[in-house]
This record gives sequence, C-alpha cells and structure tokens, in this order.
Amino acid sequence: MNDQIHSEGSGEAHDHGALGDAEYAEFMELAAEEGFDLEDVEGAIEAAGHGPLPVLAVVGRPNVGKSTLVNRIIGRREAVVEDKPGVTRDRVTYEAEWAGRRFKVVDTGGWEQDVLGIDASVAAQAEYAIEAADAVVFVVDAKVGATDTDEAVVRLLRKAGKPVVLCANKVDGPSGEADAAYLWSLGLGEPHPVSALHGRGTGDMLDAVLEVLPDAPEQTFGTAVGGPRRIALIGRPNVGKSSLLNKVAGEERVVVNELAGTTRDPVDELIELGGVTWKFVDTAGIRKRVHLQQGADYYASLRTAAAVEKAEVAVVLIDASENISVQDQRIVTMAVEAGRAMVLAFNKWDTLDEERRYYLEREIETELGQIAWAPRVNVSARTGRHMEKLVPAIEAALAGWETRVPTGRLNAFLGELVAAHPHPIRGGKQPRILFGTQAGTKPPRFVLFASGFIEAGYRRFIERRLREEFGFEGTPIHISVRVREKRGKKK
Repeated sequence: MNDQIHSEGSGEAHDHGALGDAEYAEFMELAAEEGFDLEDVEGAIEAAGHGPLPVLAVVGRPNVGKSTLVNRIIGRREAVVEDKPGVTRDRVTYEAEWAGRRFKVVDTGGWEQDVLGIDASVAAQAEYAIEAADAVVFVVDAKVGATDTDEAVVRLLRKAGKPVVLCANKVDGPSGEADAAYLWSLGLGEPHPVSALHGRGTGDMLDAVLEVLPDAPEQTFGTAVGGPRRIALIGRPNVGKSSLLNKVAGEERVVVNELAGTTRDPVDELIELGGVTWKFVDTAGIRKRVHLQQGADYYASLRTAAAVEKAEVAVVLIDASENISVQDQRIVTMAVEAGRAMVLAFNKWDTLDEERRYYLEREIETELGQIAWAPRVNVSARTGRHMEKLVPAIEAALAGWETRVPTGRLNAFLGELVAAHPHPIRGGKQPRILFGTQAGTKPPRFVLFASGFIEAGYRRFIERRLREEFGFEGTPIHISVRVREKRGKKK
C-alpha cells in the first residue's frame, strides 16, 4: 500500500494529522532546514492524516452508465464498461478526489435481470450499497426517462434517508437538457444533466456531491464514542461464516445450511467474549439461484465491501480443506485496500490430514505471502477448536492498527536504516530518505520526504523494517513519499 507523490502546493487550511502541536512545529522546522516548501509539507501531512473516508454509492438500473460515471469520477478506466447490463464484476470500491476532498466510490453495476423481474435484484443490490454509503448518486438515463424500476429505487432511497444527488446521464448537448428536466418528477430535487461518456456536467454534479458528503463516515470508531468494536466476518460462500458466528455466540443465531449462500440479510450480533462486548457482522454470500450464478458472486462482493467499510477489523475465513482460491485472495485484497485490521482464520482445521497441512503451508507462503503480518488462527467452527484464540488475535490486530510511532523515534530509526542500507544508485544519483512522520493511524499512514524518486522495492524494504522494529501486527501500512522538487537553501 505505497504511493509516490510529487509535491503540489495547496493554499487551504491544514490539520496536523496525528501530530500534536509541539511535534508538528518541530517537524516543520526540520522540513524548512531540508529545503521543502512548507505548504507542500502541510498538504502531505493532511492527505496522509485522514481517517476513514466517506463513501459515495453510485446506484441506478442496468445500462444507465454507472460504471462509465465511476471511471469519470475516479479519473481512470478501472470499472468494467460494456454496452450491456451486468458486466461489472469483482472489485466494487475505488478511491477518488475532487476539489481537494477524498472519498470512496462504490460502483453498483452488474445487476442481473432474473425471471422474477429486475425490481427484486435492483432492490437487493441497492440496499447493500446504500447501507454502507454516506451519500448516494442516483443515475437515471435522461433519454429514456424515469421507469418503474427507477421509481422503486427512489422508494428505497427515501426509506434509507441518505442524502441523494440525482444524475441525469446521457445528456450530450443542450438539446438533451429538456429530457433531464422531466426527472424533477422523481421528487429527489434538481436533476444534474451529465454525459458520463464525454465528461459534460460531471464537475457541477461532483460539486453537489461534496455539499452533501460528510467529511468522515457516520460510523465513529472506538469504545468511547462508537460503542462496541466492529468485526466483519468475510469469506467466500459456504466457508463457515455463519457457523463460526453461532459457535462464538454460543447459540444458533444464524441459519446454517450445506447450500452456499443461505444468509441473505446482514446480521449484526453483540457478543460478549473475555468480558468485552464485540459487534460481529456476518457477511455470508447471498442465495444462489441457478439463473443468477454469475451475478451472485458480484452480490457477495458488494455485500463484503459494505460490511468491511463499516468494520474496524476483518476476520477473513478461509476453508483449509480446499486450495486457496482467487476469490479468497480478492477478499483479502478488499480488506487490505479498505485499510482495515485483519485476522486470517483457517476453518475446518479438524478435517485436515498431515499431507493437506503440509501443502496448505506451502500455499499460504505463495498465495498469501504479501499479508504475512496478519495474525493467523486455525479453527473449527463445527467443533469449536481454538475459538479462544480468536479474540486475542483480533485484539492484537486492533492494537497494531492503532499504533503510532512518535516522529523523533521514527526519524532516529530512518537515519540508522538509511545509513546501514542506502538506496541503490540510479542514473548516477543516490536518492535518500531525509525524514518522515506518521501522520495517521487506523491504519498507520506514514509520509516520507526524500531527495529523489524512491523505488517500490526500497519502499517495501522500509515497510518490512518498520514492522520488525515497531510491530504493526495485523494491519496494513500506507507509505507515501514526497520528493523534493528543487533544493532550497539550507540554513
């Protein structure tokens, strides 16, 4: 989770991230001595110091241009776009920025038109997306006008009570604005005429989004303000999430069936373990109908994303009796990219023989080597084996997620590291990490300031050494590097 950013000035007011006033003043003095523009440094700390980002859901019926709009919002082509409904798959959450504000976008493309009528599938998917969102962009095809399905989504939006920006898409010129005006009839306020394909009107629409989008998600974390710590149980269908929840709760709270995907509605359970109350979110996949096989994976992905966005720690359940799948890896990646604390729980451990255990260890090394920092527990939801190890692993992951290294200690560590292991020379120059700070926690976010471009391999090396020195068990680490563009006069 590293990114490299060349400094860009910003004239807005800044906060200090996780730095206290005295630490911030000392850090800015150090930055001035090294010749950095202080506005650049302030902007870097503010960008890295943000907490969880607010979530914007893009909803609407199939083929109205949701994925095209998402690509336009995030400024790159990532969401799959094809001229037929139901092509969005796998990844559903992206990070975006507009007018200096950062937020997450949930793309809810991929609805399947099933034999029960599209209203049912639209409603199910829209509910999952809206549940996790702080605001909603409702996309309607202005050329077609408001349909019965659109009206059904409007009823859902009213029931949810989230702020809504109405996007009248496919308005390619002034002549189409009259079509957009008809959408006032939906009762959601002003329709914003937009061409997601060509970019027309998207800036005005995003300005309207920023007016209704909160600075941070509604959910506040921590026992003092937000109540019980939230744990998302995530994993592919039929991996044993509901069974695990029942075993942890000590009673049958969730329907368990051999058929994959018997859990349809998210179930939040307050469970007391070790004298502490936790909120477990069961995110088992939805019911798979034969004609919805393809779409069901997408629904499950959307549900998982919604649960992870609301959680502090993700317990990723993996079936130890089967090979680690691509779907398992995608779910792990989703939790990492969301910046949540993580625990790996290998279920059905009681069914493994020695040979399978040997090969599983090899699979974990090759397929999950990038998250070797995540605590691991080998459990059996059926027999209750090693359930007592789950809570200590969750507590360790949360502790790592909230760890902060003081700036002075971090820079002493960086100085020793750079002296012992300097960056390789490239093009006759040797870039150096000059200093850095940890601007945020949940997850830990570091900003390093350098004299030149720092290669990805060296940044990964720094992350490994940070973990060795300071722990950070069970949490992703985000490292951004600011490169000094021009050397100023050194005092």
